[in-house]
Amino acid sequence: MGADVGIPYGRRLTELAGELGEAPALVVAAADGSEQTLGWTALERRANQVAHLLARAGVAEGDLLAVGLPSNAEHVVTTFAAWKLGAAVLPLRPELPGWERDRLLALATPRLLVGDWADAPAGTLTLADVRVTTGEDDGPPPGDPVPPYARLIATSGSTGTPKIIVAPSLGRYVPTTTVIDAGQSVLAVCPLYHTNGFASCFPTLLGGDPVVLVEKFDAARVVDLIERYRPSAAIMVPTMLQRIARLDGVRDRDFSSLQRVVYGAAVLPEWVTRIWLELVPPERFMFTYGGSEGLGIVACTGREWLDHPGTTGRGADCDIAIRDAGGRDLPPGEVGEIWLRLRSGEADPFRYVGAETPAPADGGWRSFGDMGRLDADGFLYIADRRQDMIVTGGVNVFPAEVEAALSEHPEVADVAVIGVPDPEWQRAVHAIVQPRSWAAPPSAADLRAWCKERLSGPKVPKAFEFVEELPRTSAGKINRSRLAAEREPVAAGPDGVRG
Repeated sequence: MGADVGIPYGRRLTELAGELGEAPALVVAAADGSEQTLGWTALERRANQVAHLLARAGVAEGDLLAVGLPSNAEHVVTTFAAWKLGAAVLPLRPELPGWERDRLLALATPRLLVGDWADAPAGTLTLADVRVTTGEDDGPPPGDPVPPYARLIATSGSTGTPKIIVAPSLGRYVPTTTVIDAGQSVLAVCPLYHTNGFASCFPTLLGGDPVVLVEKFDAARVVDLIERYRPSAAIMVPTMLQRIARLDGVRDRDFSSLQRVVYGAAVLPEWVTRIWLELVPPERFMFTYGGSEGLGIVACTGREWLDHPGTTGRGADCDIAIRDAGGRDLPPGEVGEIWLRLRSGEADPFRYVGAETPAPADGGWRSFGDMGRLDADGFLYIADRRQDMIVTGGVNVFPAEVEAALSEHPEVADVAVIGVPDPEWQRAVHAIVQPRSWAAPPSAADLRAWCKERLSGPKVPKAFEFVEELPRTSAGKINRSRLAAEREPVAAGPDGVRG
């Protein structure tokens, strides 16, 4: 595709405002329970005003703007403002601790940071600075620049090592067919710093379709928003899908507007999947597996899942191989490392800043480091991340399988499984459980019996730890490696409860 194909993102918003006027473009469901609606003209006007503010602060074509704002209207208009100036955007999680934020900023070296951290670097623009631009010139800034990258992606990875992902994303709008098709209204429930949130919101707006943006996920409120605004599509991560599935009376709620529910990220427990395939027709539920690096997409519908329970699909734009530690292909049914190869033949779809970019294996194969297996029909089944695998007494245990079993227990609200040092087993399977009721949690004996009915002996946790709330990010992610590092080997009590 030539560099002159498509419409620069900044100009695209201007054209949409001219075509659609004050028709609703963005509804923001704020964390405080309030709601705000912006029409296309208002979105264009506010983006122009913020662009003039950013320009005075030194942001210009080819620069990078770091945005650490919540999922709110200001985040959206600031992103469009950067694109109008020809700048790329690096969304950051607003809850990042200062030390982690600063490590990422040192790698990215943005021209400017927008965020509300109390210890932010000098010169940082705040949410209040963005909000007081209503008196600015609301005409488009001069020129018609194209950002060299629409967005860079910050990640601390599963090990806590920060890096920036730079993937091809020239800032020109070209109509394309994706998992969220054009002509749909989208409920964006994942945070904007997360790939799923960004993909829900900005491509939809650039396509001229409205977005309902949720600042902070709450299962009951999200279902209310679905019934009231009747969105036709949504992307959710497993934690969100599970919390909605747990709602009392969820089968009596109206999900009929949803033509597409897309799930991505970690392993989805089978019981959650089966509830969702009751809430929406199976052909409308889509499973996906991929990554921000753009190595390829694996996908299937709920209809295919029913024929291959537990799968995440087949390669949509890529080939899949399962290989052992020596790089040899494994037969169907055997668990090994998942390798993907884009069918387009693109050799270097991404690069890292702050980490070595791995060269593709012969033939263009690359891996995220995840483990899985293929069935005889070529459907992929995810086991877990290789680095999260627990070797206990010589047996390989994937935490996701244990978490899926425990998540089905009616008194478990959330769970993370890690390996902790153990003198007998080397690594012991350790479950950190968030009970539905902190005042009346299930007993370790009850949970152990539950697991024994569903898992083989080595996979049953040796101990259970109860916490009021697991430290998940707003994107539903949890860092198992960090949880394990924080826990010294503490002997379990007689009831199997640690700490």
